[in-house]
Amino acid sequence: MNTNSLADQDVIDALRQTFSHDMNTDLARLRTGLTSAAEKTGMLDVSYRTVDSPIGRLLLAATPTGLVRVAFACEDHDDVLASLAETISPRIMFASARFDDVCRQFDEYFQRRRDRFEVQLDLQLVKGFRRTVLGHLLEVRYGHTASYAELARLSGNAAAVRAAASACSHNPLPVIVPCHRIIRTDGSIGKYLGGVEAKHLLLTLERGS
Repeated sequence: MNTNSLADQDVIDALRQTFSHDMNTDLARLRTGLTSAAEKTGMLDVSYRTVDSPIGRLLLAATPTGLVRVAFACEDHDDVLASLAETISPRIMFASARFDDVCRQFDEYFQRRRDRFEVQLDLQLVKGFRRTVLGHLLEVRYGHTASYAELARLSGNAAAVRAAASACSHNPLPVIVPCHRIIRTDGSIGKYLGGVEAKHLLLTLERGS
């Protein structure tokens, strides 16, 4: 290939990069504009984005009321969004800026600079006893643990240990509603929707602060 051909290829590559960058910028602006318009006209019921973390990529979803779902990668984010479309509303849209504050709080938490989240929550996905259990999960302080038996007792039914454990395993807002702080009576950490390794990491992070 001669020098002119190399120069021509450089120009082509530069044009491709510029075009790609401009197209991505335009798409981002269009998406932001559509999201803003949907929110203003009341046409957006569920917004979402993902955030990377030491325990994997997390899906965050919110309604106008507050954060409604935090999902681990192992749950399959597409399946979670499909479930939200069925249980809440099909009017779902990616909205990155909507979650800037929540993502900042996650970063601070994983950097051990935050011991509690200050986030508006929407608990519509949980009912009855499970909702009661989630309320008591918020009482288990950072760096501390409680047993499933203790959680059942706090929730008003000391015999409902399995039900309390089930409420933890179906917690729609893990990490923020700290079901990872609930362990077995014998001191073993027990199961976790995000995986045992994720639960161990969260407990170690909090105990090491």
